[in-house]
Amino acid sequence: MSTYIKKQLRKATRFSGILFVVLCILTFIFRAPMKVFATNLNNVGTNTTDTQSKDTEETKDDGAVDISGVIGPFGFRLDTGSESNGLSATLQILLLLTIISLAPAILIMVTSFTRILIVMHFVRSALGTQSTPPNQVLIGLALFLTVFIMSPVFTQINNKAIQPLQRNEITTEEAIEAGIEPLREFMLKEVKPKDLKLFMDIAEIGPVDDVKEIPITVIIPSFIISELRIAFIIGFVIYIPFIVIDMVVASTLMSMGMMMLPPTTISMPFKILLFILVDGWGLIIEVLLKTFI
Repeated sequence: MSTYIKKQLRKATRFSGILFVVLCILTFIFRAPMKVFATNLNNVGTNTTDTQSKDTEETKDDGAVDISGVIGPFGFRLDTGSESNGLSATLQILLLLTIISLAPAILIMVTSFTRILIVMHFVRSALGTQSTPPNQVLIGLALFLTVFIMSPVFTQINNKAIQPLQRNEITTEEAIEAGIEPLREFMLKEVKPKDLKLFMDIAEIGPVDDVKEIPITVIIPSFIISELRIAFIIGFVIYIPFIVIDMVVASTLMSMGMMMLPPTTISMPFKILLFILVDGWGLIIEVLLKTFI
């Protein structure tokens, strides 16, 4: 009975959390954009013992409202006015929530993560080790290799988009365009021309004078197709030596009359030994890194 009650409490807590998030999103959608400025009054030598908030309210000409006050040792100011440049606070929050929800898909689509992870899975399948290394290890290794390979691109995005936006030198729209440009250059460098032409023909886009005229919605699927092709080519090359070992072991067992003994049981130690002797992980990672240079 206690287990049933615990399960119901977990479900109720989860439902309450989801409901709270939905209500917050709806509030941001239907309410005016709002900013909160909080400062610690203790830092400026002001001691406040009154726990009651002392609020002042000022109405602007455009209908926006400024609210400021003191709660304990903290002072606050609420500004419901919109941004003077760029998107409003509400749209910025919605854009941020959208980016966070699509972050895994963005990581897979526009970086080297896809190629690395597929090659790692091919290595594990060729070795025949089933779930060793586990998926968590392969994904973690692919993630850190992706950060290593994409670090120049991330640096450009930070210098051209994030830092100027934080200094209010550019608007949000300009920051998005500046942030996409390094990713566009990276994907165009890796994409195959025939894949790019395929999606341009499907989108009915004619010849262009500059690659900047190609929409990002065409570049991303072309890049993914190219990554899949390259990863499968590397996986095929990785499989060849291990298939040879399987064939030699199977032929040896058949010649010895051991037809009931599974060849994979005998060949797996030889595969692992070969992989260790040639420093397999080092070679594979080196090849993967060179394909992006």
